Amino acid sequence: MASETIDKGDIIWLEYDAYTMNPNGTQTLFDTTHEEVAKKESKFDEKKVYVEQPVIVGKDRLFKGLEEALLGAKIGESKEVTIPPEKGAGARDARLIELKTEREFLRREINPEVGLEVSISGRRGTITNVAAGRVRVDFNNPLAGKTLKYAFKPTKKAASPEERIRAVLDMDYGLAEQFKIQLRGDVAEIQVPDVCKTDEKWFVSKFRVIADLREVSDAKLTRFVEEYEKKEPKKEEAKEEKPAEAKAEEPKKEAPAPKAGGKKARQPKAKPVPEARVEEELSKDEKAPEEL
Repeated sequence: MASETIDKGDIIWLEYDAYTMNPNGTQTLFDTTHEEVAKKESKFDEKKVYVEQPVIVGKDRLFKGLEEALLGAKIGESKEVTIPPEKGAGARDARLIELKTEREFLRREINPEVGLEVSISGRRGTITNVAAGRVRVDFNNPLAGKTLKYAFKPTKKAASPEERIRAVLDMDYGLAEQFKIQLRGDVAEIQVPDVCKTDEKWFVSKFRVIADLREVSDAKLTRFVEEYEKKEPKKEEAKEEKPAEAKAEEPKKEAPAPKAGGKKARQPKAKPVPEARVEEELSKDEKAPEEL
């Protein structure tokens, strides 16, 4: 049985409400796993699924202040932690604020507006100002320089090797329940569901899944299996025939009796008997003409 205390390297499922602390003492929600909280704070996103999230603890995947609060915490225990910028998203860097021409965005068919998130040369930034043909883009983390507050509860821990693999699939891609996993010794075989075969997101996520499994899974070898079934063409159903018994029951049509005074019906001519049959009908003492 897995320990109830969270240790470094554990994979846990976490539910939380995350806020930024404002200078005037108020707080602003920026992330949550609770749908009702998102609606209450006017941050509800219809595209988001509000459920507890799997996370790896002690691998620098989370803000340092949150990881420190999780280590040693117990499953099912609710806690709150306030995180200063240096243990959160870090301080703001003025060098990460750049001026671009408005023409650069228009060439990409992007209408620059304040608050719009953009990706330029692989870097994600937020437009903070548009004026006189110039666009100011802030490439700092949106949470940089801010004090954060987390109200969280770890709900469960991945106890078995299969649970750890499913947690990584859920964390890096999603739809973990649709993957079939078989463990044979130190080999993990993962059957990929049909939805992944044409999903561009899976092609990108797969490399991240492999990297995480190498780090947190006990399997020395991981195989991804894709199956493609050949579908046979549908055969036309044979026409239904009447059963033999039904055919036998059908009454035979009798030849009509000759009318009085009419001509007698012609007797059918005898069919010639094949030579082989003639030969069979000869008595033992008789010989065929060619034998005489």
